[in-house]
Amino acid sequence: MALTRVVNKFKKGAASMFSKFLNLDMEKQDRIINAAMKEFAQKGFDKASTNEIVKEAEISKGLLFHYFQNKKQLYLFLFDHCIDAITEEFYKKMDFVEKDFFERMRQAVIIKVELLHKYPDIFKFVQEAYLENSPEIKAELEKKIKEMSDINIGKVYEGIDISKFRGDMDLKKILKIITWIFEKIGEDEIQKAKLSPSHEFDYEKIQLIVEEYFEILTKAFYKEGGLSR
Repeated sequence: MALTRVVNKFKKGAASMFSKFLNLDMEKQDRIINAAMKEFAQKGFDKASTNEIVKEAEISKGLLFHYFQNKKQLYLFLFDHCIDAITEEFYKKMDFVEKDFFERMRQAVIIKVELLHKYPDIFKFVQEAYLENSPEIKAELEKKIKEMSDINIGKVYEGIDISKFRGDMDLKKILKIITWIFEKIGEDEIQKAKLSPSHEFDYEKIQLIVEEYFEILTKAFYKEGGLSR
């Protein structure tokens, strides 16, 4: 499914900056976005060729740079656009009526795996962006990823039932410990993907690892009788 079919809204600042591109008909947006995703995902930022992108998208190079000032701007636009698409659908699927912390976290992992199978091309581009080491864009990407992570953690944690947690420990510290653990799992998996020739993330395996930690952390931080599952 083309990315532009997924996105229902886009950041106001980006919409203004890229109004010429976003005013194109959907079919043309699809061609450009899909061609750029494919090229960047396969070759990384430095080796990606705008010549190949315009060839695949069936547009002129001049037209591409009419919409985007340079390759860097195109890449960062595409990253934001992909993240917005995934995030929007993710939150539509999340059941925030569920107040149990670990059940909500478990739900988040399951939904992410579902979206991976539904939008493999988008996830391929995004996961390569997480591995990107180009000095030209690395700092900006890391900043975007950090900001996105902080926002998403806040949303997923919002409204959880804190009464299940042990009262003899500082709740803020408990949540920090849990966050650090899953950040570390994520860092380890990113490192494994970097060392892998295919750069693939094994999401099913990650899901199993996370489930094992859920069990340990639930026993460690929930009151007796308040265990999730």
